[in-house]
Amino acid sequence: MQFSDTFSFQSLHDELSSQGILILRNTQLRERNSLGFAATAELSCVIRSAEQIPPLMSAVLSAGMPWRVLGGGSNVVLPAHLPGMTLLMEIGGQAIISNDQAATHIRVGAGVNWHELVAWSLAQGLPGLENLALIPGTTGAAPIQNIGAYGVEVSDLIQSITAFDCTAQAFVEMTPDACQFAYRDSIFKRQPQRYIISAVAFSLPKNWVPQLQYADLTNFFSAPKNLPSPTTIFDAVCTIRQKKLPDPKVIGNVGSFFKNPSVSQIQLAQLLNTFPRMITYPQGNGSHKLAAGWLIDQCGFKGAQRGAVGVYEKQALVLINLGKGTATELLALASEIQAAVQDRFGVLLEIEPVRM
Repeated sequence: MQFSDTFSFQSLHDELSSQGILILRNTQLRERNSLGFAATAELSCVIRSAEQIPPLMSAVLSAGMPWRVLGGGSNVVLPAHLPGMTLLMEIGGQAIISNDQAATHIRVGAGVNWHELVAWSLAQGLPGLENLALIPGTTGAAPIQNIGAYGVEVSDLIQSITAFDCTAQAFVEMTPDACQFAYRDSIFKRQPQRYIISAVAFSLPKNWVPQLQYADLTNFFSAPKNLPSPTTIFDAVCTIRQKKLPDPKVIGNVGSFFKNPSVSQIQLAQLLNTFPRMITYPQGNGSHKLAAGWLIDQCGFKGAQRGAVGVYEKQALVLINLGKGTATELLALASEIQAAVQDRFGVLLEIEPVRM
């Protein structure tokens, strides 16, 4: 049953339009998700300011309708129909808010394009985010997934987050500890129906040190005459990513579809005894991460196709929409890959994007 079958759209429209909030019906979302899946939001509202959120959510929660937030759609798998309300996050703006001896602090609207923010920060002479260049999506989505690349996680640089707490129905300022960040995880991902991020504040260090420990960057700068600049690292990251990952505007994808799994030292030793070429990354807590792409490749999935979806021929970690694919097809392929990897290696791969 659709929301509109049980509640008057007109009454909701009238209630919110009097406050300057426009509700739309049957919004097409193909252009708002990087997999390029055809999807329709039953009701939607474009959020361009934080002030829209409290009255909108008051009405949504009072009506008991399902809801979700959609930013750039670069880390979601959308079904054909999204019932209830979809908040289309477009809060813009970024600015330097303060300086101290250790860092420069900037505040960024949740709807700001992430890659454009990274480029803007470097143009302001503010390094720190360069390793996270060319990651698609919005700034507000970055903490949810705790995006990371080439040795840096976004949580390393977050000062605070402004979010609307749907339980308290009030805005809160959250410290990094309150966000409960972990590998590709946060309280926002674990409690998607509680918080709506409206802005993120970053602390960018003045005593900048290049982060080159990740293998691809180490190899890229194997014999530099001088330490690379932040802009040089930015350019290198863009070059490396473009070689590895397809452009979502050309081939629908969400980047890495699975997380790199962690195993104990004992389990790693057992795996290396059977698979001595297995790619591993030691972690500070004594565990080891395995390269999910390598595991998938060893099971023969690189370049595989299942109907209108498949596995990218250059990177087995990337699942793709070949043109007319659906969430059902893609998730069926993901389940097939998970089963094959578990059967061969005894390791369960966890899906990274959010299934709405």
